[in-house]
Amino acid sequence: MIATMGSTFVAEVWSHGDEPGAWHFLTLPADLADDLRGASGPPVGFGSIRVVATIGATTWETSMFPEAAGGSMVLPVKKVVRRAEGLEAGVRCEVAVDLHA
Repeated sequence: MIATMGSTFVAEVWSHGDEPGAWHFLTLPADLADDLRGASGPPVGFGSIRVVATIGATTWETSMFPEAAGGSMVLPVKKVVRRAEGLEAGVRCEVAVDLHA
């Protein structure tokens, strides 16, 4: 999968913890994560990649982070995005990502 404007994938929202306010994430398919790593240039910080993400009608700028367990990347989904798009842990959604210019 080549990372281009609007590269899309479907993933399930998951929560890092059960407490209110816990961070929520999506895990990228490994091939897309590899493509984004390759296209983003040298890693910054601890391997984060700045991206623009879109779910439904909501677009935001964020950073993806390496996933230690599976070797992919995880995309944090802000509370404001989850509310706007009716997302909660366990819901599958389509996401478009592109490298932040």
